Amino acid sequence: MAETKRPTNAAAEEILGGYFPVLDHGFVGLVDYMGTDEDIERAARVSYGYGTRKVSQTRGLIRYLRRHMHTTPSEMVELKFHVCMPIFVARQWIRHRTANVNEYSGRYSLMPLLFYTPEGGQFSLQSDDNKQGRLGEGADAGLYREAVRRWEEGRARAGADYEWLVGEEVARELARIDLPLSTYTQWYWKIDLHNLIHFLTLRADPHAQYEIRVFAEVMAGMLKRVAPLSFEAWIDYGLAASRVSRSELEALSRLVLVEGEGDDDISIVARTDVALDGAAMAELGLSKREIAELADKLQPRPVPDFDLDLAAMLSAEEMSRKMQGAVPKLG
Repeated sequence: MAETKRPTNAAAEEILGGYFPVLDHGFVGLVDYMGTDEDIERAARVSYGYGTRKVSQTRGLIRYLRRHMHTTPSEMVELKFHVCMPIFVARQWIRHRTANVNEYSGRYSLMPLLFYTPEGGQFSLQSDDNKQGRLGEGADAGLYREAVRRWEEGRARAGADYEWLVGEEVARELARIDLPLSTYTQWYWKIDLHNLIHFLTLRADPHAQYEIRVFAEVMAGMLKRVAPLSFEAWIDYGLAASRVSRSELEALSRLVLVEGEGDDDISIVARTDVALDGAAMAELGLSKREIAELADKLQPRPVPDFDLDLAAMLSAEEMSRKMQGAVPKLG
């Protein structure tokens, strides 16, 4: 086989074709990628050749592009994933309409009878102040056991009915219709780096639903291996950063003084003669909720590394055997 002339990254090549388990039966695999940080620089400069610039220069340009929202060059890098997730996660995921998607067909192939069951620590009651989220702490252990019992009872019936229907040669597109949302599906998902970063910013955020966040965390680790400089810029200017509104910026500007001119002479000094209470911030147009959000923005944020556990990586053959073992046997 001829040596490729495409830019590659040794860290990405190490996991290419490998599969990382997620949840109880899901996975993420990096099937392919096109381009690295170098390609973003080439696209931005519309230049030729590789390896002609120092890494520090490439890093500076990528950070500048990300900082100023010049996103087109990052669209030149693409990643292709093979993902297996519960159907309810897939329905949430597909709202990101910026990828090429090909999903497993239950009309053509038999569905693996794999169903998602939350761990006890992720089983929570509905949040009182967040209509689309759960409480931070787990629910009563007895309630969890009863929920699992009911889930398993319903899934056993749905799975048995599905196996009976396909065994009676009922069309697969009909046999599948009563399988629950907890059933696992699969797809190939190809996306450019810019839109992947947008997806990860929303779905790797601590406030995202746990069941999709764990997939995003693995994908972030894969991005780190494909384009580490872009990953770093995303963490610094995206995931671990905060946007400020006009009113928030006005409030902050009253608390500091900017002295000097030019890149080497500027200093930012905290003012000691000014304090902003709730009334003062309200005069700037900030509601009580916005004031609380501003206070939260000013807290230091943890910086996740998203490093992949290579010891957990499975081969395509191993993952295929697991999936095939859950497919109903005919005849």
